[in-house]
Amino acid sequence: MIKPKRLRQGDTIGIIAPASAAASPEAFERSAAALERLGFKARFSAHVRRRHGFLAGSDAERAADVMSLFTDEKVDGIICLRGGYGTARILPLLDFEVIRQHPKVFVGYSDITSLHTALLTKAGLVSFHGPMLEGALAQPQCPEFTWQSLRKTIMEPLPAGPLSAGSGVKTAVTIHGGRASGELIGGNLSVLVTALGTRWEPVFAGKILFLEDIDEKPYRCDRMLTHLLNAGVFGQVTGVALGIFAECLDAKAGQGGEYRQTVEDVLAERLGGLGVPVVRNLPFGHVSLNATLPVGIQATLDGDAAELIVDAAAVV
Repeated sequence: MIKPKRLRQGDTIGIIAPASAAASPEAFERSAAALERLGFKARFSAHVRRRHGFLAGSDAERAADVMSLFTDEKVDGIICLRGGYGTARILPLLDFEVIRQHPKVFVGYSDITSLHTALLTKAGLVSFHGPMLEGALAQPQCPEFTWQSLRKTIMEPLPAGPLSAGSGVKTAVTIHGGRASGELIGGNLSVLVTALGTRWEPVFAGKILFLEDIDEKPYRCDRMLTHLLNAGVFGQVTGVALGIFAECLDAKAGQGGEYRQTVEDVLAERLGGLGVPVVRNLPFGHVSLNATLPVGIQATLDGDAAELIVDAAAVV
């Protein structure tokens, strides 16, 4: 694994939209202001303001932006404006050998999961599942926990340590105890499942798999977890770290006396019998308390303490 160079105050961070377009024109000004507030210089990719239906420009334009920011010597790191949909469409257009020769901090989550898995499998590059600029980072009241988790992970060449440290609240719950170690792999559940059977499917053996999602009904989460089970993924990993499954609700649950599973029921039923540590409600995902996870870095999942610990530095 190649670790990117750590970011420092005053560095230039490129802003990119590999998936959906910005929600509004004001998002660009807010994003630049947010980076400057955090001590960085902002640089927009050439086509970031484009729109092509539900995408932030054509596939060729979005792929060109990825390549240009990785190869631009004046850009020190890259952060995504937002997720949405469309990242997987540009993967065949990227030159991962060139990216490997120009390693940089790359941050995003949700639909950006497609790029995290591709960077890992095809470039051997550590990347960062963390907050984006149309989310918490651009908010004036961005939680200190979210910013500090990102800062220490991409700016300090030291192990980030316990994921929940500094959150101020203990949300994690043990589904199955025990303790296991392995490199981190994962991201958004509904996006990760689509990597199976493609040339960008990651190696799961010996890894700690982390997952989160938003706005998926419990039965849909069940279907995707069952697919991973049937594909043999959960039989290979050393542990499963689950973030927040935000708004994954069944509107009819508790009505009419009929038993309808919650997403917590689904996670416990599908994953509780794996025989490896499984913890849910860790502070990451589509929520304001969104910790940064370095993809490809060694970590320990402590099921008994309901904590995920990043054991190695992710930057140099």
